[in-house]
Amino acid sequence: MKDVLVHILRRKREYSRLPLFERMRDDRIPARNRLSFFPQLGFFIMCFGDLNRYILRDEKNTEPLQQVLNAHTHEDDHHWPWYLEDMEALGWNAQTTMTNAMRHLWGEESHRARLLMYDLCATLARATGHERLAVVEAIEETGNVMFTLTAQLADAVRMESGEELKYLGSFHTDLESGHMQNSDHQQLMRIPLDADQRQRCIALVDEVFDTFAAWTQEGLRNMKVEVDFV
Repeated sequence: MKDVLVHILRRKREYSRLPLFERMRDDRIPARNRLSFFPQLGFFIMCFGDLNRYILRDEKNTEPLQQVLNAHTHEDDHHWPWYLEDMEALGWNAQTTMTNAMRHLWGEESHRARLLMYDLCATLARATGHERLAVVEAIEETGNVMFTLTAQLADAVRMESGEELKYLGSFHTDLESGHMQNSDHQQLMRIPLDADQRQRCIALVDEVFDTFAAWTQEGLRNMKVEVDFV
């Protein structure tokens, strides 16, 4: 699995340079504006717990690799309430009605956030145990790119207004860095793969990064920018 992890980190570096993340690093834009695409990501965020509970988790499967996955799902299946708290803290909840929010979440302007979840479910549905671990690690690394940046922006929001953000802030980032990282990487690296298995894992990792990259274009379009670039 070592070669697969090296490939994941290579794709992560490429992913981190995409225009959405470059825009998030642009200090000319107010921090709140650089977070303003997150309401359109609500479908994916709210479904992510279900991905862990109902797609990745299989408590009846006693295979060691599935047990690793099961433990991971219990880490990641309960983060969505923090997102709702941040929606309240940032005032986004007061900006619309429930029907308009649903219309927006299922509208064309947010379709990539939905396809992102559907694509991940399709990828996982045809993946074996070690392939699922590779897919999960790729998902984690895309999240690391995003939440490293949001934590910095959440700090800026806190300095400006005193509002403490949990999902977008360091509270979430610190938890994410505690699993599927460091010692867990060492465990993954010890998983033996033959040439065909390695190539299959790499192909699925590429699917993950490609579908996340496609979503970032939508995120960039939905970011509210109120500065004149020179």
